[in-house]
Amino acid sequence: MFTGIVEELGEVTAVENLGDASRFRLRGPVVTEGARHGDSIAVNGVCLTVVEHEGDEFTADVMAETLKRSSLGALTVGSRVNLERPTAVGARLGGHIVQGHVDGTGEILARTPSEHWEIVKISLPADLSRYVVEKGSITVDGISLTVVEAALDHFTVSLIPTTLALTTLGVKQPGDPVNLEVDVIAKYVERLLAAGQGAGR
Repeated sequence: MFTGIVEELGEVTAVENLGDASRFRLRGPVVTEGARHGDSIAVNGVCLTVVEHEGDEFTADVMAETLKRSSLGALTVGSRVNLERPTAVGARLGGHIVQGHVDGTGEILARTPSEHWEIVKISLPADLSRYVVEKGSITVDGISLTVVEAALDHFTVSLIPTTLALTTLGVKQPGDPVNLEVDVIAKYVERLLAAGQGAGR
């Protein structure tokens, strides 16, 4: 489990096409400290497994399904990525419960800067809109954010200077894709309510 609090801004150092998958090598001095084969690291909100680890770099295999459902397929050598290690049991839950299982992708539609923060408007796939509510939580490229406005086809988030400086959302522009993970609690509630209605028939 992750919390959506990005630990560092890493970099893609190599991409290998494996046909029905890709192998990425990524640099991240913070997240690779003490890393071992089989550990999990979230890359732009996608939970990946460490295959190899050497120095401040690690490699991870990404299967076709993940490439299809996320924006990882658009990464190239030099791309910056948000990195986060799993949360240790008993640690502070700084963001919200994040699984690292991307539900879909959105697109940055607009950026509106102000003196101390920036409003970012992001498109929202129709099948995810029911899970996004004003003042609720959403994960964008692995970043736990609070929804400012929730519409049927888009939502907005407000980014503080720290988020702008230390994550990919500081440099992404309109037209760029982002990974979205909605609040898993909303999905469980929906499933349980549907099951309850069926049992009452």
